Amino acid sequence: MRVGCTLIGVAVAIPDPWGAQIEGWRASFGDPRADAIPAHITLLPPTVVEDGLLDAVDAHLRDAASGLSPFEVHLRGTGTFRPVSPVVFVSLASGISGFESLESLVRQGILEREVEFPYHPHVTVAHDLPGNVLDEAYETLSDFSARFTVSGFALYVHGEDGVWQVRRRYDLGG
Repeated sequence: MRVGCTLIGVAVAIPDPWGAQIEGWRASFGDPRADAIPAHITLLPPTVVEDGLLDAVDAHLRDAASGLSPFEVHLRGTGTFRPVSPVVFVSLASGISGFESLESLVRQGILEREVEFPYHPHVTVAHDLPGNVLDEAYETLSDFSARFTVSGFALYVHGEDGVWQVRRRYDLGG
């Protein structure tokens, strides 16, 4: 990464006890990123920004948060992006439109960028692992279920230690 730049991401953290459960499962499958990435639903994938723009990013995210009210989410079952990408995830049974609206508000203006794939809210539980491990993750969490209210999101920064850390939280509805 260039000097004077920061790698950021924007996401909704999965609240405990479910977040801790998902992180534990991810570690049990041998995912090497399990300890560095908290359980979350991405709104903005990893993005490099110049350090001088971080205040403007903060202002943009405050505005984005004020544009949407809290909404309910139901995580249920598993899905996969295979064969396109070696990922197994927990699916959203409800709350998809809330995430699509929020992602649209976040990924415009100063944070507008091209993305590799169309937006599909999900919670990754296994990534870049052998096929049999991905199959195990898919089966193990096939009956997973959690309901919670999304009341905000966070700006994460990728630390020098490789761990994603919360820089700031934003409450929906201002």
